[in-house]
Amino acid sequence: MELTEDRKEIVHTLNNLIETSKDGEAGFKVCADDVKRPDLKQVFMEHSRQCGTAAAELQRAVLELGGKPEDSTSVSGDLHRRWVDLKSLVTGKDEEAILNEAERGEDVAKKHYAEALRKNLPTDIRAIVQRQYEGVMRNHDQIKALRNVERARG
Repeated sequence: MELTEDRKEIVHTLNNLIETSKDGEAGFKVCADDVKRPDLKQVFMEHSRQCGTAAAELQRAVLELGGKPEDSTSVSGDLHRRWVDLKSLVTGKDEEAILNEAERGEDVAKKHYAEALRKNLPTDIRAIVQRQYEGVMRNHDQIKALRNVERARG
């Protein structure tokens, strides 16, 4: 099936969000691996899982549009570089530093989702993106609150 220009733009937007979600999935996993506290490890693993679920949902939407979704088994060059950068930033760091990096990652996700919501998306796709954006906002707020508590301890 030949994709119309409108559909190509929607697929491009969704693939950007898939990459953002896969980035979050890998990033939160790195944070979970490097943090010592079991409660933070659990939070990061849950956020990683949520990002993976979001990516899979977006991949299904791209397929339904007749597009080729970002491949979940391959890591794009940019994603891989960001993951390696994150790994080097958090390795051996304290909880506050790791939470700072996680919050920075969520800031990027918020920006990408907000950009997607400014586009002319079909109602069903917009509903998915809006729901996921609200999840990103909740993740961001939770990470920020945990970071603030950690900062107050120091």
